[in-house]
Amino acid sequence: MSGNIKIKEAARILGKSEQFIRIGLQQNIFPFGYAVKMSSVWTYHISPKKLEDYAGEVKE
Repeated sequence: MSGNIKIKEAARILGKSEQFIRIGLQQNIFPFGYAVKMSSVWTYHISPKKLEDYAGEVKE
């Protein structure tokens, strides 16, 4: 599995709000991705494999 999981999908998988996921990534709390602030805009990367490991859910 490669690429990037969208915030919306990660929120669905974890049963949390999109804002919860964004803030967790910005504060470097979650082990499955990271956030980078470019000027005033945040950009997010969520690793499908790391999210799967964290959530315990098998993704197709």
